[in-house]
Order: sequence, then structure tokens, then C-alpha cells
Amino acid sequence: MFKRIALFLATNLAVLALLSIVMAVLQKYFNVTLGNSGSLLLMATFFGFGGSLISLMTSKWIAKRSTGAHVIEQPRNESEQWLVNTVRRQAEAAGIKMPEVAIYDGPEINAFATGPSRNNSLVAVSTGLLRAMNRDEAEAVLGHEVSHVANGDMVTMALIQGVLNTFVIVLSRVVGRVIDSFISGNREGGGVGIGYYVIVFVLDMIFGLFASMIAMWFSRHREFRADAGGARLAGRDKMISALQRLSQTYGESTLPKTVQAFGISGAVGHGLRRLLMSHPPLEERIETLRNAPLEQVRGTVVS
Repeated sequence: MFKRIALFLATNLAVLALLSIVMAVLQKYFNVTLGNSGSLLLMATFFGFGGSLISLMTSKWIAKRSTGAHVIEQPRNESEQWLVNTVRRQAEAAGIKMPEVAIYDGPEINAFATGPSRNNSLVAVSTGLLRAMNRDEAEAVLGHEVSHVANGDMVTMALIQGVLNTFVIVLSRVVGRVIDSFISGNREGGGVGIGYYVIVFVLDMIFGLFASMIAMWFSRHREFRADAGGARLAGRDKMISALQRLSQTYGESTLPKTVQAFGISGAVGHGLRRLLMSHPPLEERIETLRNAPLEQVRGTVVS
């Protein structure tokens, strides 16, 4: 986790350094007034990165509250005992601490994993999954979710979103200043007009859309990795069978938006809408898993 945070902090600082250079060049050589660039960079880092890290730190608590998940502390029946034992065995194989295991009320076949780190996580399954899947299929789904945790996907997603948020905040305001200066002819006093705020609002939306596409591209990529991880922990045939069973309710989700990206089932989209989907099409996931080299679906999860 600390290596990932260090890497993305370095990336974020590099982005800020590049933007600060661009801002200095615009002010010095193109006479574009950008105001207090230091304050802008500080504000962008605080709101862009801070929000993502707060969301990560509170992710388990939010997931429990928003789904009404029942955490299994003492198994009440054989099914709950099997869930706990399976997650414990897979966590040991993946080299992570035992996640909390929970069940939430949801009619669709789904499960999710969340948490601030590999060793402080939650794995939850829906009641619909327990009704529709046999033990082999459920084992593969649990392996998929444990792989998300072992791969550090929650941390990486939060940090990527932080970098993107920071970039959007700074870039929209820099471009907004440039456009406003061009329209106003660099008004006296270096102030901004109402047009600046309208431009920034529009640019926030546009750049935010492109940032979401980048984040969702990574989200789709990590689903393939988690499918391969589930195959390593439970077996390729079990994982393929689980994905095929998932097609019965694929695209349906009662999960809150805060945890939908971490469910095994995602929304269905085609064309340009697919660029904003957190999960790849189910048929692509099955085909990729079928064609994966044997060494990619054998052994233990590599973080």
C-alpha cells in the first residue's frame, strides 16, 4: 500500500510541477493573468486528492451502512460457516489478512470487496448470489473479490481518481483564465468576469468526463485481473461457470454508487456509453479467461 501511495504522490507532484511550469510560461510570455497559482495548486491538491483518500479511508464503513450488510462475526448456520472458511483459506493463499465477511440483501447475483488496504478489507455477497449459485461458483466469486483486495485495487482506484481530480481542477481553471483573457483582452486589474466562472463550470464537466473515462478504463482492466485471480484461487472452470451464471442478472444492481465499481456485476453499455462502464462485457471476460495461458490462472495471486 505504501509503495502505491508513494508512486501516485510522486505522479501527482509531477502533474502539479508540469502545470505550474505551464502557468508560469503563460503569465510571463503570453501575458495571461492567472492569479495566485500557488493557491490554485494547493486548493486542487486538497480537494482532488483529499476527497479520494477520505473516501478510501471510510469505504468499509460507508459500504456497511449503505448496503445494510450483516458482518458474520459468529456464523449462525452452515452456509455462513462455509463463507467464512472459504474466504479465510483464499486470504491465506493470497497473502493478505482475513477480510471481514458479510451478507447483504440484494435480489441480483453480486458481491463486492472494499476497504482502505489489503489487510483491512471487507468481502460481501448478496442474498441473490447465495440463492442462485452453487458452492463451486460462489467459491470463484469469493476468489474474484479476494483478488481485488490482494491486488490493492481499492487503493489504486482512489489514488488514480485523486490524480485525475487534481488535474481536472487545475486544468479547467488555467484554460478558463486563458479563454477569459482572450475574450476580455486582458482587462485591467487582472480580474475575472462572470464568463470565467461559466467557462470553468463547463470545462469541469468536459475534463471530468474524460477523467471518468480514464478511471473506468482502469476499472475494466482490473476486472480481468480479478477474474484471473479468482481462477487461480478456485479454478478456471469454476470461475467461467460463475461468470456464465452471473449473466442471469448481469447489469442489475441494488448496490449504492459508492461501491458499484467494486461489485462483480456491472452495468451494461454499448458504443460510447461503454467508455464509462466500470466492468467489461461479460462475454469478453469469459473469452479472455478461456484464452488465458495456463500459467496466468495457476498458482497464487500476485499483488
